Amino acid sequence: MADYLVTGVGGFIGAAVAARLLAEGHSVVGVDNLTTGYAENIPAGTEFFQSDCQDAALYHRLPVRKYDAILHIAGQSSGEISFDDPVYDLRTNGESTLHLLKFALKVGCSRMVYASTMSVYGMHPDCPAKESDPCFPHSFYGVGKLASEHYLRLYEQYGVASAALRLFNVYGPGQNMSNLRQGMVSIFMAMMLADNHVHVKGSPDRYRDFVYIDDVVDAFMLCLHNREARGTFNIGGSGKVTVGELIDKMAALHPVRPEIRFEGRTAGDIPGIYADISRAGAELGYSPKVSLEQGLSRMYAWAARAMQK
Repeated sequence: MADYLVTGVGGFIGAAVAARLLAEGHSVVGVDNLTTGYAENIPAGTEFFQSDCQDAALYHRLPVRKYDAILHIAGQSSGEISFDDPVYDLRTNGESTLHLLKFALKVGCSRMVYASTMSVYGMHPDCPAKESDPCFPHSFYGVGKLASEHYLRLYEQYGVASAALRLFNVYGPGQNMSNLRQGMVSIFMAMMLADNHVHVKGSPDRYRDFVYIDDVVDAFMLCLHNREARGTFNIGGSGKVTVGELIDKMAALHPVRPEIRFEGRTAGDIPGIYADISRAGAELGYSPKVSLEQGLSRMYAWAARAMQK
């Protein structure tokens, strides 16, 4: 049995990762401030601490033990919302990483896996994004995440080996359906289920790469199993899919095709991006298993039940 520290344990991805660790018989210490995560999401058996990860006082409360790894998944996760309060975004996505790296040194933890984002790339030509491509983020969120990647790189010299997973558009059961400013699939699906209407901010020709939550959890586990894997790894799933194509696939699951309105734009938005996952495949053994059609079907069934409660 191994000991793990998981931040963002009340959120969509953090809860799913913690649940997998616990199912495999490991122990989990979890942290979440519960601003966008929920207490009911936290898997049973988690030793939970409610706090901001950028709060220095937290690190006097956490159990001092030699964790096998720290999985830093907490943080403000919307490019659009990052424009509301850039200082908070920097603290939750940058300062928190520095505190956790210092804590890793304090307790002798030599491994960190970080939830980064496709948003570090910014504008990108219509070809698969590679980890070696230039990064010019178009949101404060992307800037904070990219800064954290560099903090991880600098702490390598002190003995904290790290991997940063550049997650593309993650979706699936357990996603926050009430936050209509984060998560393209969850936003559109929530609107569709609420009143059979979808308001899209931007063109249907924009494109993204959608990756199912189970595949993302697999990527985290592969990083824990391969402690030699370091640096950045793209974690995508569907390949290039336009917004129009996504909506058509979602509408096919719904009894009546929703009314679609394309109007407005989102701060920091880009025309499109999709992942080259060859490095994750070669070095981690990562290969997405859930197709977009399968994932949307599973999420729709879950969301239809969840939104009736």
